[in-house]
Amino acid sequence: MADVNLISLIDRFNCDDKCREALEQARWPHGVCCTRCGDMDVTELPKHNRWQCKGCGYQFSVTSGTIMHDSHLPLRKWFLAIYLMCESKKGMSANQLHRSLGIAYRTAWYLCHRIREAMGNKPLEGPTLVGVVEVDETWVGGKVKGKGRRYTGNKTIIAGAIQRDGKVRMERIPNTKKATLHDFIKRTVRDEAEAIYTDELKSYLGIEDHNTRHETVNHSQEQWVVGDVHTNSIEGVWALFKRSLTGTFHKMSKKHMDRYIEELEWRFNNRDNDHIFRDTLVKIMNTPHIEYKDLVA
Repeated sequence: MADVNLISLIDRFNCDDKCREALEQARWPHGVCCTRCGDMDVTELPKHNRWQCKGCGYQFSVTSGTIMHDSHLPLRKWFLAIYLMCESKKGMSANQLHRSLGIAYRTAWYLCHRIREAMGNKPLEGPTLVGVVEVDETWVGGKVKGKGRRYTGNKTIIAGAIQRDGKVRMERIPNTKKATLHDFIKRTVRDEAEAIYTDELKSYLGIEDHNTRHETVNHSQEQWVVGDVHTNSIEGVWALFKRSLTGTFHKMSKKHMDRYIEELEWRFNNRDNDHIFRDTLVKIMNTPHIEYKDLVA
């Protein structure tokens, strides 16, 4: 599927039949197969937009068992929601989709979280970052209590690592202790990385013990750049995340924050991908169904 813009998306997928054809290609590029037993010997039931497996007798549709399972929302509205969430740099809120697509707020909220669930499906596993890597952590959410001091007891901590001109890895962490941050680095940065740049937080001390050069900048002393040593790239990611929080979502539940993080990570890591819409459709077709009652439980 070639890259799309909003106008071409509306023109190309102006009915559910065309959307269904695109989903079939995304889910079964080598031919339709039974979603229960995997048998490719199936009979099409065109009146019902379904197939029946000759082996096990199971009837299924292209969305069976996926994140779109049993959805009553027109597929063209799914496509528009997926496109808007892929292309909106600071994200797309449920309220925005509620207004833009003319659907109920509850439907829009459920739709957003299912798409986020798909974007985070099959995340990058194992250390993937090489070259020069910047590592930092940030505090988000919560309300400030007391005067004259920073209260962090009700905030969420996110650790991030970014390869210069490459991918970013983000993860919610329980604290900023040395063991926690070193474990995050070990799981995201490959041993052959050229260097790791951080700020002056003492928890980062000892990174060089893993045979990787470690250099710092001292933000508390207004030191931001020393030669090519800085954490501006990861700080830019934090700025993008916090602008989406204040300007788009306004509030973000700690319960669902992992999905928001995974959405930003997916969109950021595909910022130069002309086929992000197609690749997101593939993820949609390979993500198991999640029920509304499980999201709000």
